[in-house]
Amino acid sequence: MLTNRSQNYLKVCLRNLFPALIIIVIICLSGQGVLAASNKASGATMKITSSAFADGQTIPKQYTGDGKNISPPLAWSGAPEKTKSFALICDDPDAPVGTWIHWVVYDIPAKVQGFDEAVTPQAVLNQGGKHGTSSFKSLGYGGPAPPAGKVHHYYFKLYALDAELGLKPGATKQQVLDGMKGHVLMEAQIIGTYSR
Repeated sequence: MLTNRSQNYLKVCLRNLFPALIIIVIICLSGQGVLAASNKASGATMKITSSAFADGQTIPKQYTGDGKNISPPLAWSGAPEKTKSFALICDDPDAPVGTWIHWVVYDIPAKVQGFDEAVTPQAVLNQGGKHGTSSFKSLGYGGPAPPAGKVHHYYFKLYALDAELGLKPGATKQQVLDGMKGHVLMEAQIIGTYSR
């Protein structure tokens, strides 16, 4: 059993610690609330999909170098409210020469929610946005054309940005990535596969 002196000491300690504990609890709870609210408001579930193939599935031949070599249809949703532009990069890390870049598009207006198939390889897109230079040394989409053998994975990566990059058409993937530093609000991706 505690003595009177011990009880008084305990009361003083609790009285002094209680406000600090309350503050810590409030900070923790409010931090979680702010994060949750921020994630919800910023579209924490941003997704990119294609009506031509499901995530992890085979890209149909018409969107490859063995077919029409046109870009697949893409749609996205759930972007953060502060999004000012999007950037889209498609690459193949399984290429024998290192990551092969198939498509680079940037300064896509925030109002755009996807691309129909067969986006024309012009410098400035009709709906807004600019084409960068792929590993094919050209503007626009270049479809999968891997060497025979293993399955290759094609990552279509979408970035929601809080600014336009302001780069001229023809920028490389690295120039786009460098320009995006400090401006990425959220990312989403879909992976397609292809093999010969």
